[in-house]
Amino acid sequence: MPENATAPIRFDTKVAVVLRDDLQPWQELNVTAFLMSGIATSDPELVVEPYRDADGNRYLPMLRQPVIVLTAPAALLASARAKAIDRGVPIALYTSELFASGHDVANRAAVAAVGADDLDLVGIAVHGPRNAVDRMLKGARMHD
Repeated sequence: MPENATAPIRFDTKVAVVLRDDLQPWQELNVTAFLMSGIATSDPELVVEPYRDADGNRYLPMLRQPVIVLTAPAALLASARAKAIDRGVPIALYTSELFASGHDVANRAAVAAVGADDLDLVGIAVHGPRNAVDRMLKGARMHD
């Protein structure tokens, strides 16, 4: 293990997923997985080197920093989406319509059919400066 591999690191950015507080467990997992795919592909510096075990087996790389998962009511999701757009903070979204679609083209069409203020958000994910993300998500609580 490299020296200082266990030393705590304070990142200047934050990655957060916020789930609407009325989802079923299977929906929470599905939405989180899809949202994190958006975050992971949004910034090449977020993804680090592939992992290797002591036998030399290679594993896929993961994000360089922790992800916080929160829950919030629908109104907070809408407010956070608007603030992210206004501040230029990268955001991924998942709407209720996506539970019924089966592929990416249908997903994008479902989102494109609805105005921003009318999106039925069930989850969002953001990556941005720590303080900005904290302010956008004020009132959300840790997922339990």
